[in-house]
Amino acid sequence: MTGPVTPRGIVDRIAALPEATRPTPTWDECAVLRHEHLGDAHHRLVLRSPTISERTRAGQFVMVTIPAGVAARSVLPRPMAVHRRRASDDSFEIVYRAGGAGTRALTAVRPGESLLITGPLGQGFTLSPETDRLLVVGRGIGVCSIMTVVEDAVRHEVAVTGVLSARTEEALVGGADLAELGVTEAVTVTDEAGTSDVDRLARRLRTLLDERPPQQIMVCGSDRLARLCGELAARWGSTVQVSLEAHMACGLGYCHGCASAAATTEGESPLICADGPVFALTDGERT
Repeated sequence: MTGPVTPRGIVDRIAALPEATRPTPTWDECAVLRHEHLGDAHHRLVLRSPTISERTRAGQFVMVTIPAGVAARSVLPRPMAVHRRRASDDSFEIVYRAGGAGTRALTAVRPGESLLITGPLGQGFTLSPETDRLLVVGRGIGVCSIMTVVEDAVRHEVAVTGVLSARTEEALVGGADLAELGVTEAVTVTDEAGTSDVDRLARRLRTLLDERPPQQIMVCGSDRLARLCGELAARWGSTVQVSLEAHMACGLGYCHGCASAAATTEGESPLICADGPVFALTDGERT
């Protein structure tokens, strides 16, 4: 979830989704069950919290407090998408990229220790009851925001096509999760292999899905891929929901530090933490 606010090309096309009933967030000292390096700079944290694992809706996130005992502790907590929910053992998973000082410090946390987690937070994805085909598209760590909606789709017997994109093969996230969830139609593309070019990917998806288009498309992690999803949606008559990324100080809407910069006639721009992080992607026309 950490990263700069999405560039203007997309934020000027977002609209808030209908207000959903959200679970009340909690502050929980979560035991670290597993902490593993996945490749590249990515790490997986498995945390125990019956409350968060049960309450989290698809696309929601948590705020992770860097513990006081870790060297180079960062003052502010870090927003991170809930990547998987495993209610059978009261746990949930976070996959994060160790980039800045706070996330690099987080890599020192070991199983048996605990982390203060606030969540679940934000407006998540809305899977329509009428949907029987879904396309999910994720780039880099943005893949982690879409995997929970795949969980929901599979549970409701919705056919899922997954697109996973990254700079390199080593940096790809989510392939094992799609396989575990039984998603057999998975498209992986990388800059390294030259397969992530948007025009090339567009042709591939049109060939794959023109005869059985998805009713909904959900995307996170790339402005270019969000625009592509908008173009495909116009072709197929689909709707698009996009999860935006931003630096956050509180994750609760108190600090107003993650305003999306979207054009609005109603005062302040929507907050990514409270009004999002998931928004509807419009055709760009404003009334």
